[in-house]
Amino acid sequence: MSQPKSTTALLLSLRAHMQKLKEPLSAYIVPSADAHASEYLAECDKRRAFISGFTGSAGTAIVTQNHACMWTDGRYYLQASEEMDSNWKLMKEGVPSTPSQGTWLSTSLPSGSTVGVDPNLISYNRWLPLREQLESAGHKLIPVETNLIDLVWDNKPSAPLNPVLPLPLMYTGLKIGDKLKAVREKMREKNASIVVLTFLDEIAWFLNLRGSDIEFNPVFFSYVIIKENSFTVFMDPKQYTPTVEEHLKEEVGNEKFVIKNYDTIKEVLKENMEGLAGKVWVSNQANYSIFSVIPKKSIIDENTPVQLFKAIKNPVERQGMRNAHIKDGVALCSYFSWLEKNVSSETITEISGANKLEAFRAEQNDYVGPSFDTISSVGPHGAIIHYKPTSHSDIQIKTNCIYLCDSGGQYKDGTTDVTRTMHFGTPTEYERECFTRVLKGQINLGTSVFPTKIKGNCLDAFARKFLWDVGLDYAHGTGHGIGSYLNVHEGPMEVSWRTTKDDPGLEAGMFISNEPGFYEDGKFGIRIEDIVEIVVATPPHNFNNRGYLTFDTITLAPIQTKMIRVDMLTEKELGHLNRYHKKCRDILGPILEQQGKTDVKEWLWKETEPLVAS
Repeated sequence: MSQPKSTTALLLSLRAHMQKLKEPLSAYIVPSADAHASEYLAECDKRRAFISGFTGSAGTAIVTQNHACMWTDGRYYLQASEEMDSNWKLMKEGVPSTPSQGTWLSTSLPSGSTVGVDPNLISYNRWLPLREQLESAGHKLIPVETNLIDLVWDNKPSAPLNPVLPLPLMYTGLKIGDKLKAVREKMREKNASIVVLTFLDEIAWFLNLRGSDIEFNPVFFSYVIIKENSFTVFMDPKQYTPTVEEHLKEEVGNEKFVIKNYDTIKEVLKENMEGLAGKVWVSNQANYSIFSVIPKKSIIDENTPVQLFKAIKNPVERQGMRNAHIKDGVALCSYFSWLEKNVSSETITEISGANKLEAFRAEQNDYVGPSFDTISSVGPHGAIIHYKPTSHSDIQIKTNCIYLCDSGGQYKDGTTDVTRTMHFGTPTEYERECFTRVLKGQINLGTSVFPTKIKGNCLDAFARKFLWDVGLDYAHGTGHGIGSYLNVHEGPMEVSWRTTKDDPGLEAGMFISNEPGFYEDGKFGIRIEDIVEIVVATPPHNFNNRGYLTFDTITLAPIQTKMIRVDMLTEKELGHLNRYHKKCRDILGPILEQQGKTDVKEWLWKETEPLVAS
């Protein structure tokens, strides 16, 4: 691993700026997000990574005159401890003894302290409880419009302005005009005069446009205001090309729309508040700066209708997702068969392996690029849940330890995310037992039947049970939504040990991941991840006609059978795994033949030999 970034001089400079303000700050909060609550960020928005050295996608830094603390969850404990220097204290979220940010600030600061944060980077649903908690402790939370990290960041990258392109109807399934009608219907139900879209993926979905302003995420910087008789798009004029204009005009039908500069969103929203008749509907995860111009009595702070429409894929998107996972299955089988054949005779590293997988994906139709940085991890690196190999950490893939590969692709017809854990030599009995417990949990969740609209939180324990039986667990959620040629992590639904207030409940047409795991620090990581489509189930009972659902696995890549302790599987689990492997053969076999990949087909047949109870 490379040396942690030295942050001493940066923290000194930041603290000086905190003191220079008209209202000096005792503490400054540096969230991970950009103005759109994005998980992945453009280089210009990676402020928390710049000030701390910690590059994980989730975390919050708090700097006082004497302390620098970093809150992050279990996916990143190891990574954060390796990337941050001695100036920083790691606060492990999810560990019962770790105080929340509000509690720590309330008890650590001198009486009557002022805490500052950039209002563009903190969500409304986080601002309100934090302000309340600080005020009850005698402190004050204030918006600091000039971002203090920007003042200490020399050579800060400029904001990207990459091309924005229409996504054809053959991939989207619905025109903008149709989406607009559905949104307006929901607006009338809620007496909403205005809907404000702030998340980049919901805007890209709504407008049937895609961009590349954020790596791996086909989005562009923008806002949208939808009203009863028109809508306004806020974007950089350089990105509003004749092609984009023509696309919008063709797709909206008779609807009126206006294009305004990206930077004018707050000003225009404020103008719209004059003489406002109905409510303003905006997600409570939108930034506090947006909310600050809306009268409190006029706010509907819930998931926007667009978030929910996007989560429940239409028939064209559903078929596209299935197609994308078939293509991805061909690429994955090509990679793993090549790796198994060459790992003993060639020097293949975490990075060169990831590059080879990318090359196999690039052979497939409509492939655009990866959906996230490939987690290609050998042995102990697999225990770093969101490990990203670098030139400093890159090591050879060998036959004496576990290899975990978590990767995904962006195709014009869908987004993929899959993890397979393999051993190219002889795994230990303990490794096989751990793998089998993860697999049993994955099958248990993947075959579950549940009432429609149940929240994903209710299903989380299904995947953990067999680990919990022997006192094991994993420090991440079990499932996240996934976009249709959009963000690899898509809300608002999830399957997690955390309760999610905004989870609307699971419905047919949603796609989520099923990804339990187990990680032993310094030794190995195990994760098995598929994408599953939520489909209607037909159980023998249907309580109060509520309707029941189940999962259909659309990821197609064999589970390595040498890692499985067959004696630990029930007859039902064995049957499920054998049927899944037959599905991989039936769907991928003809395509591998068609593409002339007979060696890959032979490997697939070897890997999917039916297992028999021992």
